[in-house]
Amino acid sequence: MKLYVSDGNPHGLKVLAAAGLWTDGVEIQRLQQEEKVVPFFSQAKLPALELTNGNYLFSANAICRYFLLAAGKDQNDLNNQWLEWEATELQPVISAALYANIVQGKKKEETLATVGKQLGHVSQSLGKKPYLTGDAVSVADIVVWGAIFPFISDVSTLSEDLSSLKNWFKKVTEMEPCQKAAESLLKGQGASVFKGYLQKMPAPVTTSAPSACNEPEAGDAPVLSISEEDIAAATEAWSRGLTNAPRPKQIQHPILPRDGEKNLLITSALPYVNNVPHLGNIIGSVLSADVYARYCRLRNWNTLYICGTDEYGTATETKAMEEGLTPQQICDKYNAVHTAIYKWFDISFDYFGRTTTPQQTTIAQDIFNRLLERDFLLKDTVEQLRCETCQRFLADRFVEGTCPFCNYEEARGDQCDKCGKLINAVELKKPQCKICKRSPVVKSSQHLFLDLPKLEERLEKWLQQSFATGDWTANARYITRSWIRDGLKPRCITRDLKWGTPVPLEGFTDKVFYVWFDAPIGYISITANYTDQWEKWWKNPKQVQLYNFMAKDNVPFHSVIFPSCLLGAEDNYTLVNHLVATEYLNYEDGKFSKSRGVGVFGDMAKDTGIPADIWRFYLLYLRPEGQDSAFSWGDLMLKNNSELLNNLGNFVNR
Repeated sequence: MKLYVSDGNPHGLKVLAAAGLWTDGVEIQRLQQEEKVVPFFSQAKLPALELTNGNYLFSANAICRYFLLAAGKDQNDLNNQWLEWEATELQPVISAALYANIVQGKKKEETLATVGKQLGHVSQSLGKKPYLTGDAVSVADIVVWGAIFPFISDVSTLSEDLSSLKNWFKKVTEMEPCQKAAESLLKGQGASVFKGYLQKMPAPVTTSAPSACNEPEAGDAPVLSISEEDIAAATEAWSRGLTNAPRPKQIQHPILPRDGEKNLLITSALPYVNNVPHLGNIIGSVLSADVYARYCRLRNWNTLYICGTDEYGTATETKAMEEGLTPQQICDKYNAVHTAIYKWFDISFDYFGRTTTPQQTTIAQDIFNRLLERDFLLKDTVEQLRCETCQRFLADRFVEGTCPFCNYEEARGDQCDKCGKLINAVELKKPQCKICKRSPVVKSSQHLFLDLPKLEERLEKWLQQSFATGDWTANARYITRSWIRDGLKPRCITRDLKWGTPVPLEGFTDKVFYVWFDAPIGYISITANYTDQWEKWWKNPKQVQLYNFMAKDNVPFHSVIFPSCLLGAEDNYTLVNHLVATEYLNYEDGKFSKSRGVGVFGDMAKDTGIPADIWRFYLLYLRPEGQDSAFSWGDLMLKNNSELLNNLGNFVNR
């Protein structure tokens, strides 16, 4: 075993003490805090323990627990409770107090007051026993001591009300492994040794803990009363169990709409094929849709859930250049990667396809021709960025620069990752070609546009009906209304690329369709690859209810642009009835980013050895419905132990 710690990291104290107490066979390596050890992490995470089987533990409390168990010691439930309390109640306030004292320069007396409640709890628990769980030192003692010591190494100044805490703290501190751990970490510098580590961390934010009881506090909303009849009905239903419940129907493919039944067509936003999906992608579309599809099948509703990889466009060409492959080879490679990851996550697609198919070309060109025949397309000359070094026009993802709206320095040529606004590439400040890093020049090229102003009236009429009768999340409604309120403008639907669906119009045959005209049509073509009777789903609005699941940045393409194309085609297409959009799932203190390799990706999740169902549970627990949420490794462990195992597990088993 190898234990990796870094100087100045207060979390290393408890693991060094635990290693000294319960194991002799661990090699200790000291690293810089920025050094990456755990292979499935995109950022450094210390301390970490590398096991002999190649697996890693990266939670300080889990490492301490492992040392105890490896020494053949038993861990009782009281230990688990203390470890959970330390991580959720003690560590956050200690970290905030340490940061305020060391980094912000606040007085010790002032910061000490913020941890008084937690110290009082420890002292009260020690009133009738020498250690936290009984007569002998346990992992709970080491973990709690290791949290307190960096902030309060000398407890003699604490009030006599905390005498039990002071006696216990002195006994643990005087243990030889704890003394050695403190000496090796502090190096005679006291708490100031932590300053360098703390300065690199975001300022801790503490929130008031919820009440430990279930009684409503003053100001809470009134609890909904339950009548005796409700209780009796629930008791009767519970006693019957599932004996008389209808059994889920056996699925027979191809799944087609049935007369007199509820027919649901469910889609998740098509993931780009140019990279491995991260957890934000998974919860934002495929996992959310999967849960709803499973619910619908349990209700015996006739349900078809389809998805697939979005394979055309600039992103694919860029990735192909990076890896020295052809675009088709990139698509084949990453379609297999996506398929394997979703299979491991147990996503229950009825069909998972791709957009590089003959059906995609046929259907996309048919919709285009119908729009052209009905005079819903415009021709116009567009100023574009052209790289004279590479001798090519730079489509959206081949150019990066500073966002004209928020000044983010790594904005793409189509959208800013920071503020989320759509961008015309020529609007970027200080643009650069992503291939050669040279500055491009502005040149003209003729393109085709979807005449959204001409379609606006029929789009608004349809939206009013869909809003009134469907389930649209609040953010989907808001984003859509903001587009309509600002007034629709013609939208370019062609690009100067080679990899894409070719434009079937003389004078434009050297161009392809822009991905956001082409990609949503992938839902239709993927269904057409699943069954040649695809029109029973996609040209059947009276019989089919269409659900779209996605993250909020995809909303305008599904609520404005794609429906406008289908309305303009005048071919009785099924339009979205229910648009379900999430906010963003962030990673620790920043954003997930495929292009920058920041976050937890599907293959990393698999490599951790943590079962897929635990990942599914935690992502659904975190699902960013009303506001952004953040993935945290520490919180993953806590929610698994407290919510999934303790609460749900105990409920099921009892």
